Amino acid sequence: MPYIPNTPEEQRQMLESLGLSNLADLFVDIPENLKLKRHLDLPEPLAEHQLLRHMSQLAEKNLHLDRCVSFLGAGAYDHIVPAVISHLISRGEFLTAYTPYQAEISQGVLQSIFEFQTLIANLTKMEAANASMYDGATALAEAALMACSVTNRRKVAAAANLDPQWLKILQVYLENQDIELITIGYSLDTGLIDIDSVEPNLGPDLACVLVSQPSFFGSLDDIHRIGGWIKSHKGLLVMAVDPISLGILKAPGEYGADIVVGDAGCLGNPISFGGPSVGFFAVADMKLVRKMPGRIVGQTTDRDGNIGYVLTLQAREQHIRREKATSNICTNQALNALAATIYLALLGPQGIREVAYQCLQKTAYLRRKLEAAGFRLRFKAPVFKEFVLQADWDWDEINERLLEHGYIGGFPLKRVDPNLADCVLIAVTEARTKAEMDQFVDLLRGWR
Repeated sequence: MPYIPNTPEEQRQMLESLGLSNLADLFVDIPENLKLKRHLDLPEPLAEHQLLRHMSQLAEKNLHLDRCVSFLGAGAYDHIVPAVISHLISRGEFLTAYTPYQAEISQGVLQSIFEFQTLIANLTKMEAANASMYDGATALAEAALMACSVTNRRKVAAAANLDPQWLKILQVYLENQDIELITIGYSLDTGLIDIDSVEPNLGPDLACVLVSQPSFFGSLDDIHRIGGWIKSHKGLLVMAVDPISLGILKAPGEYGADIVVGDAGCLGNPISFGGPSVGFFAVADMKLVRKMPGRIVGQTTDRDGNIGYVLTLQAREQHIRREKATSNICTNQALNALAATIYLALLGPQGIREVAYQCLQKTAYLRRKLEAAGFRLRFKAPVFKEFVLQADWDWDEINERLLEHGYIGGFPLKRVDPNLADCVLIAVTEARTKAEMDQFVDLLRGWR
């Protein structure tokens, strides 16, 4: 609320109703040594129109990143967002609608969620999907908890080539649940999961194995082999996928995945400093639906035969007893999920396939150009949308220099693995042009 009128008299009345004499009495519980005890070092107040002008002048000093050419990915990607999406999700019935506690009144909102579930289930070739999750990372953590509940096992194996931030969040979720997290390493030659490094006797104790396709490095693992290994021990295969990649790669359902999660921020949602995003969660068997976190919207008919939508499942703390709740997730990312729904419906199967194809081909083009310029690719495995480049440089410094030319460089991998201190993760989406990629290579070549 930008402006709340509170006159001195109204403040006095409110304090009196609380049995207090002044505003300082509201903060008596704060230790004295933590109080500032001086005015903030701020200039004299300005009139409203003067302040707006001043803030606009300050904003003009910022770097307009939307005018830069981005090769940064690592979880948030510069995809093209059709203009119709922002127009539709800005409609008042969507933008201002809150969690539908009296859900059946909000038929439009429920239908939009139902369509999201349907599209995600179709895209992943899974049996059912929920109304959405906060983001991909928390969806992965919830999948691990669900796998433990389904199998009655207390060990989870996660591939080390998952997004490192997702792994950290997974660890936070599991460490307070008395669940052991085991990491499966990856080969420094290929970037792929080293399934042979897993202790042979470990399999029967695992609730699930968590893998991503593509991996954090953009590499494509042999999911059939990994899935066959965990299934032979009656554990669950949990896949984290890039939904764009499913336009051209095998769907998780075709790999025999039991649970599929991912981040749908790349589907029609702007990057916006990395968020907010939206996660998705789908299962291969209807028997698993009751163990799913969050909520599910179902379609039914009324007594006159008209189609209606209802909240079929709400297995969360706010609706059922805490000890029976599958998750403490409080809501779903309805507006972001709506953006993803519009994006998928707008592009259709052929459009998603074309976006994925362009990502694949443009990534291959840039890799070839960089190799021809004398740079080395760290991993030789097939990739989608991202790859690891190696050079004996300080990539933070290189990124500063790139920014001066209007380019956002890749993600320096020294932040996640000291073995990759001389490497950078480069992302290429359908938004990149041949001219942009050529100039990017020319800049790097000139600094060799």
